[in-house]
Amino acid sequence: MQQAYQFMGAHVVRDATGTHTEFCVWAPKARQVTVVGSFNDWNGVGYELRRRNDQGIWTARIQGDLTGETYKYEITTPYGTKKLKADPYGFASEKRPRTASVVYDLQGFAWEDEKWLEERASQAVYDRPMSIYEVHLGTWKKKAGKFLSYKELAQQLIPHVKAHGFTHIELLPVTEHPFDRSWGYQGTGYYSPTSRYGSPHELMAFVNECHLHSIGVILDWVPGHFCKDAHGLYEFDGSFAYEYGEERDRENYTWGTANFDLGKGEVRSFLISNARFWMEMYHIDGFRIDAVANIIYWANQGQTAPNDGAIQFLKKLNTAVFEYDPSILMMAEDSTDWPQVTSPVHYGGLGFNYKWNMGWMNDVLKYMETEPSERRHVHSLITFSLLYAYSENYVLPFSHDEVVHGKKSLLNKMPGDYWQKFAQYRLLLSYMFAHPGKKLLFMGSELAPFSEWKDLEELDWHLMDYEFHHKFNSYFKELLHLYNGAAPLFQMDHRSEGFEWVDVNNAAQQIFSFIRYGGEEGDHLVIICNFSPNVYHQYKVGVNNAAEYEEIWNSDDERFGGSHQVNPLPLTVHKEGYHGREGYVEMTIPPYAAVYLKPNDWKGRRKDGKR
Repeated sequence: MQQAYQFMGAHVVRDATGTHTEFCVWAPKARQVTVVGSFNDWNGVGYELRRRNDQGIWTARIQGDLTGETYKYEITTPYGTKKLKADPYGFASEKRPRTASVVYDLQGFAWEDEKWLEERASQAVYDRPMSIYEVHLGTWKKKAGKFLSYKELAQQLIPHVKAHGFTHIELLPVTEHPFDRSWGYQGTGYYSPTSRYGSPHELMAFVNECHLHSIGVILDWVPGHFCKDAHGLYEFDGSFAYEYGEERDRENYTWGTANFDLGKGEVRSFLISNARFWMEMYHIDGFRIDAVANIIYWANQGQTAPNDGAIQFLKKLNTAVFEYDPSILMMAEDSTDWPQVTSPVHYGGLGFNYKWNMGWMNDVLKYMETEPSERRHVHSLITFSLLYAYSENYVLPFSHDEVVHGKKSLLNKMPGDYWQKFAQYRLLLSYMFAHPGKKLLFMGSELAPFSEWKDLEELDWHLMDYEFHHKFNSYFKELLHLYNGAAPLFQMDHRSEGFEWVDVNNAAQQIFSFIRYGGEEGDHLVIICNFSPNVYHQYKVGVNNAAEYEEIWNSDDERFGGSHQVNPLPLTVHKEGYHGREGYVEMTIPPYAAVYLKPNDWKGRRKDGKR
């Protein structure tokens, strides 16, 4: 069942007999269930639910429209004890620290995003630019120390994202959760957008406004585990209804959470229906599936024992999502080497259409954190990713996980002095946007903060008052807008013919050069990345047979805070073989910088003979 939310939870019903509020909950081991709330002074006498079947579905119909009333289920366990539980299918919740569900009618919001949905359905995402701005709504910006509302976020966040050239916003989990510093990853209300920032309709308005500005919205979604707070899913009816029965399988000791029993039909229905719910009711464009490694493998067994039931759940989830809408994004945050994560289920894959490239992220950050004088010894950290770059559809992520808990900000990971840190950070991002794969950056990346993410405070907006940060922000905007308009940087992200090395072996000088191809004949860019502090003049780079190349991007431009070792004039192609190609250009290679070259007059063939 993939639309359980249509009858589970609380629904106001109007029919020939009048107006009623219907309640429906799954509590298979309960002796008794009553509904208590603000409408009956939290006294369940006379508000008993009736058990409808052997599977444990309980229902009640209460006269009147209870919209806005708070409620919980009072569940008598098999042991005679009573538990007060929020509604697993509740559409709204009280604002923390209160924990009751709220009767809420989701109908009535006037969507205006038909054009966006039509365009999304008609244009394949694989050959289009995708740059994702990962956001924690509670700490992006604050007002007098308090959270912005969904309405205020729509007014401020969307213009910011649009101005910087991002194509999507990815929201850290906005399902209801009791603890701010869990960042939403330890949830209690999977069908309830957190009330910290406003009402469900106000979240719909936020998504609608994103779509009106051609920005997609991705939800960070957690189908692997949930928090153990007393009002939540844990031991819901006194038994392990939603979680595994065996402690070793159930307990997530690292996070203090409980793992969903993903082999159980009712749990699968709860979660797959939840994905459908967010797509149907909130027009969400995709999901980032959290901690897939913890789903693929049994917990607490060191990734040695595949969890067949959970793997089948992932396949059923992805199949259901793409049957509903093939244009949805399903992104696996997966740190394992499990094969065919982004292959269709009918070809034996897990069925996602994207996977985070955690290997690339770890390797490139390790390389950047290495002292420049030692980088020649770890040369393969840059080259290795191209051995598997086309084995899956990848997203290159610099997410919140890389800039918190003592890991330092991206800028502060760079070795060297003040100028060198900025230069290498610019280089890192230029390399990232030239590497095959879609892109994801955590909020604040555009400000170049020295401090890591402070998960109780807003971003360091004051940095825009400082020259180098202001120049970096200009660089950041120009880079993303260049990316959005340069087909070779995205059009063939997932096809191996879209990439060729020019010189992969120059470990001594720490210079890498390669070509990215677009889909049209002759459409390509030559990328040169210098990870050393040295400047090289009259440096030869092998190129294809064009008359000349021009520099369209140089991260060392003085406008961005660089030393301005640029190539202002067109670079003539010398008709003499070099780097195994038909010709070469002589150019200046700036320090700690990336340069993009574009052919002015394409006349030849690729190295492999293709036009």
